[in-house]
Amino acid sequence: MSDSTAKNDASSDKADGSDIQAHIDRTRAELAATLNELEDKLNVPKQLGIAGHKAKSSFSRDPLPWVAGAGVAALALVGVVVASVRSR
Repeated sequence: MSDSTAKNDASSDKADGSDIQAHIDRTRAELAATLNELEDKLNVPKQLGIAGHKAKSSFSRDPLPWVAGAGVAALALVGVVVASVRSR
């Protein structure tokens, strides 16, 4: 093996090593991002807060569907109560 071939092999090994390290660093960053996303999705109090904020915002924009839904729920509850009283 000549001296220049040995130098080329050494520089090639360094390049391969830096490529591998860069790949490891990218993979580690992707894994950290994925874990952070999972943590956010599994954080129930945080998700409830987000859902509450969306509901308040939706009600502020147009309360009619919310009022209609509450009316339907109230009628359903009354129907269940009446049906249970009649069945006794």
